[in-house]
Amino acid sequence: MGTYYIPRNVKGESRILIIFTLKSLITTACGALIGLIFNFIFGAFGLGPVGIGCLIFFALLGYIIGALKIPTIVGIPFTKKIGGEPISEIILRYIKFKKTRKVYTYEEEEKNNEG
Repeated sequence: MGTYYIPRNVKGESRILIIFTLKSLITTACGALIGLIFNFIFGAFGLGPVGIGCLIFFALLGYIIGALKIPTIVGIPFTKKIGGEPISEIILRYIKFKKTRKVYTYEEEEKNNEG
């Protein structure tokens, strides 16, 4: 009896420190970097705990953007279209849409039926 190769999607399966994928680690680091800037600002004013809170908040926000996916919820119509997609992909698509969006306007000509 022979062995057969079963293809599967292995994208994003490598884990770093058990909970981080490479993308979530990078987005967490970017969020922590933004939080570190706020930490330095609040630390200069003597508000160290507020700065640490900002650091934790932005690091957690970065992790959420990099790791979580939008669930498919039957009661909410727009989740049928984007359910199962990572939040980072949705944000990138939105930025691309806003960057290249063109707005077309139509003017209706008024027709006078003078007779």
